[in-house]
Amino acid sequence: MRVSLFATCLVDLFKTEAGKATVELLERLGCEVEFPEKQVCCGQPAYNSGYVKEAKEAMKNMIRAFEKAEYVVSPSGSCVAMFKEYPHLFENDSKWRDQSKALANKTYELTDFIVNVLKMEDVGASFPAKATYHTSCHMTRLLKVTDSPFKLLKNVKGLQLEPLPHAQNCCGFGGTFSVKMGAISEQMVDEKVDCIERTEADFLIGSDCGCLMNIGGRIDRKGRPVKVMHIAEVLNHQ
Repeated sequence: MRVSLFATCLVDLFKTEAGKATVELLERLGCEVEFPEKQVCCGQPAYNSGYVKEAKEAMKNMIRAFEKAEYVVSPSGSCVAMFKEYPHLFENDSKWRDQSKALANKTYELTDFIVNVLKMEDVGASFPAKATYHTSCHMTRLLKVTDSPFKLLKNVKGLQLEPLPHAQNCCGFGGTFSVKMGAISEQMVDEKVDCIERTEADFLIGSDCGCLMNIGGRIDRKGRPVKVMHIAEVLNHQ
């Protein structure tokens, strides 16, 4: 099965280990992974800030970049959700409407792809540690991907997964929200860190690098010992 990796900006710039783990994991599961070099930003930051016209230029580039892909897989529910929004934004554009639908239909978040396309729930991972899992807003509320991460983590040998109190609450990142509403964002992420500490977990696992960057940054500033890992890193650990 041929898979095109949609790495995302945050993986490229800040969370490269998550990208590497995604490639290694998919290859170990029998996929042929390619990386279209024309890919850049999906347009989400500009779109969320109201710059729809400018965002569409980035979107068109991404449609072209993945035009020949069989499947598009990304370690980010947030960015995949943006791809799923493309058909709505190009609904009245005859030139880009069909292409945007094609891209949306073949794009998957990593855990969703493994469970529902590859039909696997045990990837042979081993991670003997006590951890908790953060459910990101875009992945659960927009993509409706809720069960796949837990199905995979349940089969990680040695992993003790503790339920996270108030797991449905946002961590306060929200892309540009954390910049524009810094004081509110800080209170939200503090609440999230407090909940993580209540689990007494040594690791926080998540599927969106934006959330992990936000929570991990706050954990570091507060001097807490919890380590942050993307789920791809855990699933690739043997």
